[in-house]
Amino acid sequence: MNDGPIIPPGVVGLPPMEADRPRHDKTESRPKGKPNRRRAANRFGVLNAFLDMTAGALTRAELLTWLILYRDTKPDGTTRTAQADIARRAGIAARSVRRALNRLVAFGLVRIVWQGGFRKGASVYAVEPLPKHPPEGGKSCRR
Repeated sequence: MNDGPIIPPGVVGLPPMEADRPRHDKTESRPKGKPNRRRAANRFGVLNAFLDMTAGALTRAELLTWLILYRDTKPDGTTRTAQADIARRAGIAARSVRRALNRLVAFGLVRIVWQGGFRKGASVYAVEPLPKHPPEGGKSCRR
């Protein structure tokens, strides 16, 4: 059986790329143009609005949590991400993620669509770029 090229021990470089890969026909690829540009422009618009109007009032844990959730957001506007996964990717404690999520929900920056848990899986969140209202005792995010 040949499972492909095996790199012998001590070799530093990568093996050459396979030349017999099937090429995609131009007619089969999805059309290029405005729909993808609009989606990308909208994502950058949301990110710009968040950074300009909201990010300054958030703690580091809240900022990282929101950014990870936003990055994982699917086209339907929701993201399914476990709190432990957010903590691992952000380099913070799981307790800090829980605290950050509670404050982001209080701000109106994150909405819990479905609450996950033990034997239920990851929670589903919807992410918003601008807060609806600051939490009590918190700083105002709008200028």
